[in-house]
Amino acid sequence: MPCLEKILVSSFRNIEFQELELSPNLNCISGNNGEGKTNLLDAVWYLSMTKSAFSGGDRYNFRFGTQEFSLCGHYRMANGLKSCFSVKVSADGTKKFLRDDKPYQKISEHIGVLPVVMVSPSDTCLVSESGEERRRFVNSVVSQMDSGYLSAIQQYNRLLAQRNTMLKENNPDLSLMEVIDMRLSAFAAPVHEHRAEFARKLSPVVGEYYRMLSGGGEEVGVEYRSDLDEMTMEDCLLRSRDRDRMMKYTTCGIQRDDFLFSMNGHPMRRCGSQGQQKSFLVALKLAQYDIMKESYGFAPMLLLDDVFDKLDMERISHLLEMVSGSDFGQIFITDSNKVRMASLVDRITSDRAYFEAAGGTFRRE
Repeated sequence: MPCLEKILVSSFRNIEFQELELSPNLNCISGNNGEGKTNLLDAVWYLSMTKSAFSGGDRYNFRFGTQEFSLCGHYRMANGLKSCFSVKVSADGTKKFLRDDKPYQKISEHIGVLPVVMVSPSDTCLVSESGEERRRFVNSVVSQMDSGYLSAIQQYNRLLAQRNTMLKENNPDLSLMEVIDMRLSAFAAPVHEHRAEFARKLSPVVGEYYRMLSGGGEEVGVEYRSDLDEMTMEDCLLRSRDRDRMMKYTTCGIQRDDFLFSMNGHPMRRCGSQGQQKSFLVALKLAQYDIMKESYGFAPMLLLDDVFDKLDMERISHLLEMVSGSDFGQIFITDSNKVRMASLVDRITSDRAYFEAAGGTFRRE
């Protein structure tokens, strides 16, 4: 499995410059809020996913007063060989991503090379907000496992934007729209198939992890809903064409897909307490981890950002016992309570490294 042995961070968020040697097993980062713990995890995520896990664009990632940031990671790969991945981003929008000093022809080619899973407080949006957040989550997971899926999503979105532009015209070219609809259908079908398969695999594993975390009780599940469950994309677009012209945008298709999270048959966001929702989201990400591990044949990197928030000590202990097992790979954990984290981690494993964050600098203890 890929293991991050050393990371170099320059002018990324509040981190001016940092070079850290990391543990291949468990890396524990403590410090008060706002000191840079999450920023370090985001740098690790960026090296895997070519973008931030949190911000909508790179303009939010530059350290104040700078016009460029760079990240570099030295990895031991699954085959035992070492490889260096680096990215440099400038304020003018230039982004260069390299592997062993050789640039990718397309940055998207890097997605899936360094598989990663993150659990963070921002995951609450998966329960509380719109289907767009849940689609984004599923896209990020499936794209790491299947480059064809990522390509299909990108092509679909480009065509969808073109179709929506045409719908805003008073007299759109209907023959051209028919061609676009055929191409949209060709890309929508595999996306729908992949999403349906992912949801089928995900739901029972989420349920099992939730039981392990919570000690039983509630039944949780994940259900996929799509316009394409009942008809083909081509039929969907044909039936909605008049409505689309009136609304001036495409009203059906996979861009409306959703994934419904439930507890005891009811919507999670309505009936789940904060603790239950947090346990569900941790279970969701651990299920993602299992599915990715099965797909790759090795464990992804796991980033746990302030994961102890809203979990009681019993559930925290269950979680750490699970992730410290041999089935898991390299792990990063952040917590503002250093004593709490150390008391739990030291009881489970001695193969760990501790870092203290303060003002964007990190000291290994």
